Amino acid sequence: MNKLLYTCCIMLLLAACGSGKKVGKTGYGSPRVKQELANDQMFRITEYATDETYGYTEKNPVMVGNAQEGPKNERRFLNALAGPNGEQINYRRLGSCCSFYTKNGLFDNSGLLDKYEVTYPGLATPVILYINMYDSDVLKVPVGFTLKK
Repeated sequence: MNKLLYTCCIMLLLAACGSGKKVGKTGYGSPRVKQELANDQMFRITEYATDETYGYTEKNPVMVGNAQEGPKNERRFLNALAGPNGEQINYRRLGSCCSFYTKNGLFDNSGLLDKYEVTYPGLATPVILYINMYDSDVLKVPVGFTLKK
């Protein structure tokens, strides 16, 4: 009886994870884009976003790809950023949200975005960035940020 209850709970949990919502411009099953490393702790990013929603909304998250190294890739992206005048940023993960379909997900073609709170000296209100660790796309510096020197 316990095994049956346990199995039913797991199946319900997995079914609840996938909302069927499409996230990001490339969304479901996006092609893998190879990310380039500056070093083991930081991505090399060469482009600046012109779209003010890039990274700031669940519909247009930063896509760092590779679920096996997902959390590390999220940090590699954030480690490359600086404030608008080169300020050192601080970040903390707020948790996961925003279920979506992806061929690159770990369970039943679904994934979750991670939300990060980013601060730097002089910033009045923390910035929230959304990151997709399952799909990949060309990395860009979000509007309002620069690259770490």
